[in-house]
Amino acid sequence: MIDLKFLKQLIETVESSGIDTIEISRWATKIRISKSPTLFSSGGGANPTPVHIAPQLGNSGATNVPAQAPEKTEPVAPAEKAADLTEVTSPMVGTFYRAPAPDADPYVQVGDRVSVGQTLCILEAMKLMNELEAEVAGTIKEICVDNAEPVEYGQALFRILPD
Repeated sequence: MIDLKFLKQLIETVESSGIDTIEISRWATKIRISKSPTLFSSGGGANPTPVHIAPQLGNSGATNVPAQAPEKTEPVAPAEKAADLTEVTSPMVGTFYRAPAPDADPYVQVGDRVSVGQTLCILEAMKLMNELEAEVAGTIKEICVDNAEPVEYGQALFRILPD
């Protein structure tokens, strides 16, 4: 777990110094803080090192209407929605990205089969790119958020029909 006070101090130190980028590795976590534009900004920029985070799974009753253009998600059958689907929710507040770069293909599409550990999306928080990985194997039935849209903690991102 990353200490938020430590992270804030790092950010403040980088902002107030002549350093452009700092990267720290602790155990399996890498933190990269950069003054340069992120890989999703219109001005291009450096490739930040993703931090792997565990999604929160649940079967909450929250429903979000998917509006991913040009692909529209097919409505999920009521029986699937109620009992069979595993909901992948956001473990943090941030910005949702379906692809590793603006010109790259999305990590997953509706109908794709995913395996445990496969990257589903990137969540950007405080200029850190966090890869969200599948914790269940199955088929993507719904993508609940548009690309580059802000997300809240606990918000549904994907619905997966487990194998």
